[in-house]
Amino acid sequence: MRILITGANGFIGSHLTESLNKRGHQLRCLVRNTSDLTWIKNLPIEYIYGDLFDEDAMKKAVKDVECIYHLAGVTKSKTKAGYYRGNHLATKNLLEITLATNPSLKRFVHVSSQAAVGPSLEGKPIDEQTPFHPITTYGLSKMEAEKECLKMMDRLPLTIVRPPAVYGPRDKDVFEFFHVISKGLHPLIGFSDKYVSLIHVKDLVDGILSAGENPKALGQTYFISSEGYYNWKQLGEITSKIMGKKVIRVKIPAACVYTVAAFAQFFSVFSSKPAVLNIEKGKDIVQNAWTCDIAKARKELGFKETMTIEEGIKNTVDWYRQKGWIKG
Repeated sequence: MRILITGANGFIGSHLTESLNKRGHQLRCLVRNTSDLTWIKNLPIEYIYGDLFDEDAMKKAVKDVECIYHLAGVTKSKTKAGYYRGNHLATKNLLEITLATNPSLKRFVHVSSQAAVGPSLEGKPIDEQTPFHPITTYGLSKMEAEKECLKMMDRLPLTIVRPPAVYGPRDKDVFEFFHVISKGLHPLIGFSDKYVSLIHVKDLVDGILSAGENPKALGQTYFISSEGYYNWKQLGEITSKIMGKKVIRVKIPAACVYTVAAFAQFFSVFSSKPAVLNIEKGKDIVQNAWTCDIAKARKELGFKETMTIEEGIKNTVDWYRQKGWIKG
């Protein structure tokens, strides 16, 4: 198939692009002139240079492709407008140009986020029936992007995929957790266990491909995630054991998270890049649970994880060490 991928040079996008190439598809990627193509530069790809607001580039990108995987988005921004432009409005523009330019498209897979729905409610994992209740601007912007997809469900062959926290080779977000453990520290937020759904990028890519290829997925939304839920104490213990590190466990009150986040956000004003930790990221961190139920994906797509949490963490740690991202 002729396939367009947006966000192909990113963490998840590059792994998806590699998998699609291995399956023998003809790949087209929309990238900026300034995009870092490190992870995909050796793949046979047709590049369209531009962004999701460049109408000419967009028309070239979507023309004649049979499938679109939309992963491009903004996870960090110094302004609220930046999130909405990069997630909501960019998705809206892509959908509208696709509808006008490529009426014979077979599938459009929109890769969203658990943040679009929100954290667990009353300690229970969320699922596809859970009402939207995002708690950050990022989550709100991803929710609005999903709503644009829902508006187009009767006119485009759409499927929505919602990953939770994702880890694996090339990741720079959950990497911070591994990096701190490698230094012999294991911070825990608050004084009670906080649970998360967590998936290795390889399993996520398999789930995204299933959603894009399975006829049952047409017009549907799926959480693609781990079957189990983990607390950060467990994850720290597994990671430190795999690294061969003795760690000091430090409990950090939620109020301290907000204080540090406020300082980081303030000083980011003087930087060209947004802060890694800001007040909204602090909201995410202090939640009691970010868990989701994958029963629908398991039943309709036959999705299941192939990597245990121990295998996934070892695979990730080995890659970080090989690349010199963590020492020892």
